[in-house]
Amino acid sequence: MVTGYPLPTAIEISDDWICPDIRPYWQLSQLKQENRVLLRSRVTTARYQFSGTEGYGLRYFVGKYSVAEVQRRCQREFTVIDAQLVTGLIQKLVELGVLALDSPNSPAPSKASPRFKAGVEWVENPDGYWVLRNPIDLTYLQVSAADKTAIDAKLGGATTTDTAIDPQQWRKLLQLLAATGMLEGTEPQKRKRGKFNPMQLLFFRVPLLNPDNWLTRHIDRLRWLWTGGFGWSLTSFLVASLVMGLSQQGEILDIGTQLWKTQGGSLMLPFVLLALAVVSVHELGHAFTLKHYGGVVPEMGLLFMCLFPAAYTNTTDSYCLSRWQRIQVVGVGVLTQISIAAIALWTWNLSVEGSWLYTASYLLMASSLFTVALNLNPLAKFDGYHLAVATTGINNLRSRSFGFYKNLLQGKPIRETSRDRKILAIYAPLSLVYICSVFGFLFLRLMGWTLTNIPAIALFLVELWAIYYIFAPED
Repeated sequence: MVTGYPLPTAIEISDDWICPDIRPYWQLSQLKQENRVLLRSRVTTARYQFSGTEGYGLRYFVGKYSVAEVQRRCQREFTVIDAQLVTGLIQKLVELGVLALDSPNSPAPSKASPRFKAGVEWVENPDGYWVLRNPIDLTYLQVSAADKTAIDAKLGGATTTDTAIDPQQWRKLLQLLAATGMLEGTEPQKRKRGKFNPMQLLFFRVPLLNPDNWLTRHIDRLRWLWTGGFGWSLTSFLVASLVMGLSQQGEILDIGTQLWKTQGGSLMLPFVLLALAVVSVHELGHAFTLKHYGGVVPEMGLLFMCLFPAAYTNTTDSYCLSRWQRIQVVGVGVLTQISIAAIALWTWNLSVEGSWLYTASYLLMASSLFTVALNLNPLAKFDGYHLAVATTGINNLRSRSFGFYKNLLQGKPIRETSRDRKILAIYAPLSLVYICSVFGFLFLRLMGWTLTNIPAIALFLVELWAIYYIFAPED
């Protein structure tokens, strides 16, 4: 049985009520011989028939659409229908036991209305916005203070401010709340994967584990890492390492050239393995810093960029933190790598020339600095980009920068501050040039190698993919 929002015994349903998702418990199918549909329970033998118009409305009981939206969709599909079709359908579902009322011991509200799931909470951000946090489904919704007031007024049962809320704006907010699974009877909307594109092989993720409980058990032993005393000690150590590294700059470059000439390709595997180890420790830095500030780390896994493996950490919960704390969560990864490079530099200086430790410490230093250089690029979605987002306070920097130019070219109003407009105006063209340069270079190199070495196989694969892309249905 699906439990939706509380319904009064005398059905008087608000147009804002979200039709709950009945799909986990009920299956809808078309009857072949007549214009009727069958609603069949997935867990019992219960079966109920509905008319074609009712069946069309039931298709939208997916935890996303309001009563008014389903009614409008039915009116567009059929020429003449009952003006209270959806309301009557809900009444019928309640009578059949498909939807359940609240317990009779609890008072029924005078009007059916959506409500938050248990555990959903508001988090005030010092930058002037609010984040609605759903710790169960791990979804987040950022809204302005005005939108927060409107949501509280509607979902909190207030009536004095209802008339001041724009109905169209409220419908948009309600759709966002439903799409992020904040309301009872709704589930987070999953992003459509679409059809497979070979370009997806250039960047994809493989989730591996949920480390949150493990981080919670160990964070108290590491809190000294965020104390002022350790911070000053680390700063002194890094400054001393920088001075020594700059004084040995020529020698460091010469050693690298000599190692490459004498050992060549045999160094590639240890270099890659050390780089992966450095990046893994880097990700633990993100995870533990977010956990230190009370955040949730729901996921860690592998990230493949041009089939080159790396690690990633889901730090979405950092959007609930202050700007300075977010900067720390993002920046600690780079700081971790720089610290590893500094330790490797001292080890290299103290080891015997020609020993395995001498070579290994040099490779560790090189791999740490190499990955730092990649990570600090703000035009790719690495730490440099997220650091730019945290520093400027402009969430979704890339999409908003392209949206800025889109609205500008279409003559639509631009709802950005003058300070943000300057940043967005600069970032979008730089990002576009970077994306075209990188992907253009990779595409040309791949095509050149393919046409030279495996032209027949490549042509067959392209034809096969084209047939799939044209005729295969969407996921």
